[in-house]
Amino acid sequence: MALGFDGVTQRFGAVTALKNVSLAIEPGEIVALLGQSGCGKTTLLRLAAGVERPSAGRVLLEGRDVSSQGSFVEPEQRGVGLVFQDYALFPHLTVRENVRFGLNRRGESEASADATALRAIARVGLADLAESYPHMLSGGEQQRVALARAVAPRPGVLLMDEPFSNLDRRLRDVVRDETAALLQETGATSIIVTHDPEDAMRIADRIVLMRAGEIVQIGTGESLYRNPGSLFAARFFCDFTEVHGRVLRGAVETPFGRFPARGLPEGCEAVACIRPHAIRVVPKGFCLPGRLVSRRFLGEVDHLLIAVDGFERLLSVRASLAGLIAEGDDVGLDIPTDEVLVFPAGST
Repeated sequence: MALGFDGVTQRFGAVTALKNVSLAIEPGEIVALLGQSGCGKTTLLRLAAGVERPSAGRVLLEGRDVSSQGSFVEPEQRGVGLVFQDYALFPHLTVRENVRFGLNRRGESEASADATALRAIARVGLADLAESYPHMLSGGEQQRVALARAVAPRPGVLLMDEPFSNLDRRLRDVVRDETAALLQETGATSIIVTHDPEDAMRIADRIVLMRAGEIVQIGTGESLYRNPGSLFAARFFCDFTEVHGRVLRGAVETPFGRFPARGLPEGCEAVACIRPHAIRVVPKGFCLPGRLVSRRFLGEVDHLLIAVDGFERLLSVRASLAGLIAEGDDVGLDIPTDEVLVFPAGST
């Protein structure tokens, strides 16, 4: 189903959780609501589910208002599936019974509900655990049971609230990729709430970046990473080295060189954001001189801290040195200008 929010505002007493939010989600689209805790993303999810009613504005399903006085549609009538952060499995029910629970409430016969539940369980790779209880499962298996329960009734919209936050990193990667494949297979319109930009980029067709109850920027993961609309958006997707300077003749002057400052007025203070992956470490005598202060092996890359004259902090670099350079050695630094983002100083 198509899902939309039209001028939605939500207040809880003196606190405004959402401010005039409008968003249209196409049928079958996977959208991630990304932002820090308290930015309003879970509130927006609860409005879509019908758990909350908006203070102002409308929630639309297939263009139909389902949230206003006189047209409100109860959660169980919306055709919406929910996956909660804590999975919300019934501890006294088996995997099969947990997945079948929502089907029984929908009025299916026992035999039909059982068959549908077992198909959903097999789809998430847990057929051998259908008669197990939640306490017998790992965190990743419990997450997949919660997902199977949500998709079993074939909802038009699937809502997921921080579905991977309780998983360790290795398991998180596996379950996240399995979930992405399942969402593509089912074709349900999906919203995933997360505070992790990697989750959002790996699973969503579009990302909605939120801050303080408002939408900051919408786009694909690549567009938000390469062309953030603000310093706040840029910081969300990368740990930059931020260098302050002044705009002269269309570029910001820094100890690392001059970087284009498109659209910024002459003489204004600016911040150049240098991506740690964009810097190339070369032999001394070439490019910008520096000295390797610290090196930590991270597997595919090394994390380097490099001192540069005129810059009081250390430059953070991620690169593979293959054992060629040791701490204390002089190096050269090649920083492509098209990989440096420039914003007005004081912007957010």
